[in-house]
Amino acid sequence: MRPLTGKRRRGNPGFILLALFFAAYVLFLYGPMFVIVTLSFQGPQGGLTFPMRGWSTHWFHQLAEGLGTVDINAALLRSLCLGLVVMACTIVMSVLAGLAFRKKLRGGGLLFYVAVASLIMPSIIISLGIGLEFRLLDGGIKHQMEAWGWQQALENYGSALGLYTSALGAHLSWTLPFGLLIMFAIFNRFNAAYEEAARDLGATPWQSFRHVVLPLIAPSVVGIGMFGFTLSWDEIARTSQAIGDANTLPLELQGLTTTVTTPAIYALGTVTMVVSFVVMGLAVGLAWALRRRR
Repeated sequence: MRPLTGKRRRGNPGFILLALFFAAYVLFLYGPMFVIVTLSFQGPQGGLTFPMRGWSTHWFHQLAEGLGTVDINAALLRSLCLGLVVMACTIVMSVLAGLAFRKKLRGGGLLFYVAVASLIMPSIIISLGIGLEFRLLDGGIKHQMEAWGWQQALENYGSALGLYTSALGAHLSWTLPFGLLIMFAIFNRFNAAYEEAARDLGATPWQSFRHVVLPLIAPSVVGIGMFGFTLSWDEIARTSQAIGDANTLPLELQGLTTTVTTPAIYALGTVTMVVSFVVMGLAVGLAWALRRRR
C-alpha cells in the first residue's frame, strides 16, 4: 500500500478533522491572552469588552502612575526578586539531588515520593498548612522572648511569615518537584563514560563535574531555571496564606479584578505575560547557545 503524499494527506478527512481540532485547541489556549493584550490598547474611553474604542497606550501610562492605593511597582519588584531566588534555589537543589540519586540511597524511594508529594496536594491546603506552621512558630518565638525577658525585642517582633521565608518555601514546594523530575530524567540517560575518561586523565570529582558534567547538562539546567521562575512568577494559591503582609503581583492582580473596572487591569495582565515570554525566550536562547557550544 502506497503512503499518502502531501496533497493526498491534506485532503484526507481524518487529517482535516485533526487539523480543525488542533486549531480549536490553539485558539482556546491562546485566544484569552490575545483578547487581553488587544483590549489593553484601547483608547481613554475604552471599556472592558469589545468593540474597541480607539487605540492608545493610555492604560499603560495609568498603570505606571498606580492603581489607587496599590503599589504595582513594589509588587512587581517583590515578584521578580522572589522568582529569581526561587529559580536559584530550584536549580541548586535539583542538580544536587540529581547527583545524589545517581547512587543507590538507603530510603531513596521514600525520599523521592516525599519530595514530589506536593504535586498531588491541593495548593490551597499546602498554603494553609505553611501559614499555620509559621503562625505556630511565631507563638513559640514570642513565648520564648517573653520567658527570657526580651521585652524590647518582643515589641519589635512582627512575624516569621515573609517573602523569603514562608512564601519561598511555598513556592519551592511547587517548583522543586518539577526540577527533580527533569534532573532524574537527564541523569538516567547520562553517559558516565565521560566522567570515567576525566578521572582517568587525573581530574578531581569537582573538576569532572565542572568541566564535563555541568557543560553537558547545562541546557537542562537552564530549563529548570525557566520552570522555577515562571511557576513562581504567576503562583497565587500557594502564596495566598503564606506571604504575610506584602503581596506579590499575582495576588495584587487577583484583588484588582474586583475593584478595577478599566482596561488598566488588562494592561497589567499584558505586562505580566510579556515578562513571562521574555524569560522563556531568554531561557530557550541560552539553552540553544549552550547546546551548540557543547
